[in-house]
Amino acid sequence: MTFEQLQLKVSEITSNSSTTVDEKLYAICELLEANITYYNWVGFYFKNGDKNELKLGPYVGEPTDHTIIPFGKGICGQVAVSNQNFVVPDVSAQDNYIACSITVKAEIVIPIFVHGENIGQIDIDSNTPDPFTEADERFLEFVCKQVAEIIA
Repeated sequence: MTFEQLQLKVSEITSNSSTTVDEKLYAICELLEANITYYNWVGFYFKNGDKNELKLGPYVGEPTDHTIIPFGKGICGQVAVSNQNFVVPDVSAQDNYIACSITVKAEIVIPIFVHGENIGQIDIDSNTPDPFTEADERFLEFVCKQVAEIIA
């Protein structure tokens, strides 16, 4: 499936009025993990209330112990502080990387903004070295905008 086809599917998921936000987020995770071969773990992290930490939301992939991530720690924690996309072609080259699995080779994290505030992010791990392109970034930015609309 192309990114364009996936965008249509994501729009269908987010516009479904008979499902909860968490059901929609999980469906997006399933869609991406099933249709993009190098997306091996797909999940959402959200700001945990007033705390300077992220809490794991819906995800698809291997179970993770990283259900709470302090701001600044790991790739996700850094995105919570920087408010910038973070593409990591080789996780072994990152000093501040939190290893979830020895099979993970690369990671991409894109923030989700609601009313200009970073409220969470989509996090994708890949077992393929350096798989993420600018097209992945643009597509995931689209996904995050769709998610922002259902959370706002």
